[in-house]
Amino acid sequence: MGARYKDVWEALEPTPAQAQNMRLRSDLMLTLTDHIKEQGLSQVEAAKIFGVTQPRISDLMRGRIDLFAIDSLVDMLGTAGMHVELHIAKAA
Repeated sequence: MGARYKDVWEALEPTPAQAQNMRLRSDLMLTLTDHIKEQGLSQVEAAKIFGVTQPRISDLMRGRIDLFAIDSLVDMLGTAGMHVELHIAKAA
């Protein structure tokens, strides 16, 4: 029987810290893409709201996680009028 992983990031990333970073970025990106879709925004409209370029929104919508840092995603969420909260717990 193979190794059991909590999620895909744990399976793909070499360290728990890197897996956590990817998990956080993924969650933030999904929240942003859901917001764009729910609001019916075009990529151009979303870019204006978030203060980024349309190609940057395209990268977001295509899930190019490697191109986004946590701080830039938090900034985009804040610009969209959303509040990001952080919950920290000890590892199991």
